[in-house]
Parts: sequence; structure tokens; C-alpha cells
Amino acid sequence: MHGAHPVRPRLIASDLDGTLLRSDGSVSPRTVTAVTACERAGMTMVLATGRPPRWIESIGDQLGQRGIAVCANGALVYDLDARRVVSSHPLSPEAMGEIVQRLRFAFPGVLFAVETVDHLGLEPGWKTAWTPPEGTRFADALELVQVPAVKLLARIDGHDVQAALSTKGRELAHLAEVTWSGGQHLLELSAPGVNKGATLAELAAQLHIPAAEVVAFGDMPNDLEMLRWAGRGLAVANAHEAIRAAADAIVGSNDDDGVAIELESLVA
Repeated sequence: MHGAHPVRPRLIASDLDGTLLRSDGSVSPRTVTAVTACERAGMTMVLATGRPPRWIESIGDQLGQRGIAVCANGALVYDLDARRVVSSHPLSPEAMGEIVQRLRFAFPGVLFAVETVDHLGLEPGWKTAWTPPEGTRFADALELVQVPAVKLLARIDGHDVQAALSTKGRELAHLAEVTWSGGQHLLELSAPGVNKGATLAELAAQLHIPAAEVVAFGDMPNDLEMLRWAGRGLAVANAHEAIRAAADAIVGSNDDDGVAIELESLVA
């Protein structure tokens, strides 16, 4: 991050949950208007999320977004218009097998979920507040990781996720990038070097847009690399303390249209 931003960035990247979306998961009318105004002014809007594509299409529809989205914490680049994956950076079955065994040893009772490009895999004990999508596979983690996956999720109930992140993140660094985005006791693992910042940097390079002309918004540790890379990294007021500390500035909270208000100032 590099202090003052140009009056008008060429690329805007925003996290969804806890940042662009309200706490109830909705998109405010003010946000829709602000995003539309930025795009009309020639800025490229990129949604950058931990969500898989199937959980981003409806948000794209509400925003009138038809561009590119960075999904699964940077493991996927998804074309919202064509409804297809443009590129992926998956975890290998070998790495995931080793991770599963190490985390089972460290956290007895740990449960795993696996996101591939085309389906979700859950261990039988994994309870969800939502109905698993059609085609979900239920099996032991060591069976689920037999194919490359864009994201491995480890639910370590009863353990402090931030403590686990600092110890296991270092220990597993050669096997995976380990992060956290607010799910209670949930570690999120991607292929080494894969995060929102790295994938956004690749996208920007393809568009010939330097980091100095990028503004990024986020709220959780999985946004850290993106905020650090962008010319101007902004945290919403409700952001995790690590994100607030790393940001160039703090904007209003997600429930107070903080991102929308900042976007309005960019086109004013």
C-alpha cells in the first residue's frame, strides 16, 4: 500500500461478506448505485471473495455485475457473464492428504470440507445451516481429497482459530496457504502462494493496471494480502483488528454502506 490514491483508480476490488454486503447478506440499493456509477466512469469492479462461484452469482445479479470475480480466496477466477471458470489454482491430492493427517493429529475430531471446481465434498459429521447443493459428496476426507480442490476447509471446534492459524499456518506453509475469514473455528486452506492479493495482481497485470491504480476493500485475514498489494487498501469499520492495522484508511462499516460511500467519492 502506498498512501494517497490517484483521484480515480482504474480497478476496484472488494470482499463481499462483512465488507460490501450487509450483515444479513443483502446488497443495499446505495451499493448497487455506487458500483454502477464507478463502472460507468470506466473503472473495473472485481468481487474478491472466499465464496465459491455458486454463492456469488446471485450477488453479481443484484449488483448488475457481469465482470470477473476472484473466488475461493484467489483459487478461482470466474467470469460472471459467461458463468464459467477462467482459471484455477488447485491444491494437489498429495498435499491435501498430508494436511488431513497432520490436522487430525493436531486437532482430534477435526472435520473437513472440500471445494472442487464443480462440487462440494463434506465429511458426514459436518453440519450446515444451509442445504448442501445438489451433487454434494459425503465421504471421509481422505476419499474426498483424491481429486484436486480449490479449497480445503478444516473445522476445529473447541480450538482457538487464530492460535491454530499462527502455529499451523507456519507448519503447513510448504503444503498450503492457511487463512481465516470469520467462520467459527474454521481454517481455510488454498494452494501455496494462492490468496486474493496474488490473484488480483495477476488479473491487474493482464489488464495493464499497476497496483498504484487499484483500491481494495476488506474486513478479515483472508483480505490481508489484497489490501497490502493494492495502491490503496481500505478496511471497513467492522474489520478484524489485523486488517484495520494494515489498512491505509478505515471507511464506514458494512451496515453503514462504508464501501458505497467511498465509491461515491471516487466518482464525485
